Amino acid sequence: QMFEKFTIGPNSMEMLLKNELNLPKVTKEDGFCLLKRTVEDKCLRKISSGLYTFQTYLKYVQDTFVSESQNVESLSYSTEYLARTLRQMVINPEEVIIPDAATRESLLAKLKSSKDWAEKIIIHHILRDFTSFMEKTVRAVRYLKNTRSFSV
Repeated sequence: QMFEKFTIGPNSMEMLLKNELNLPKVTKEDGFCLLKRTVEDKCLRKISSGLYTFQTYLKYVQDTFVSESQNVESLSYSTEYLARTLRQMVINPEEVIIPDAATRESLLAKLKSSKDWAEKIIIHHILRDFTSFMEKTVRAVRYLKNTRSFSV
């Protein structure tokens, strides 16, 4: 809903194409939680790591998109809960990459240093990629739930 609500002007299309953010993605190469347990584990690690990484980006959206701060805070809390839950399902939870405080602060400072005109573009990219990431996460979790003894 926030992604649809947060529109950008038609002159900003070239900025949309120039996405320099290093946002997490789930790809076919990540195994997409199919076939065997080792591939499942790799996929769950990737999803959990990605959700932890998105926390910093969501913090930026929350701080910048003030009118939706409560919604983003709720989204961030739910995202963290899902990341923790999936991390507990990984064979070696220590292998899930969780950005440390210094990395999060550095990224947040970099995002906040952008010009006002770029804020909408950055938020648009974050929300668009987060939506895509969550769509793939839901598909993967639904697949695991339907094919294995798996509960979230």
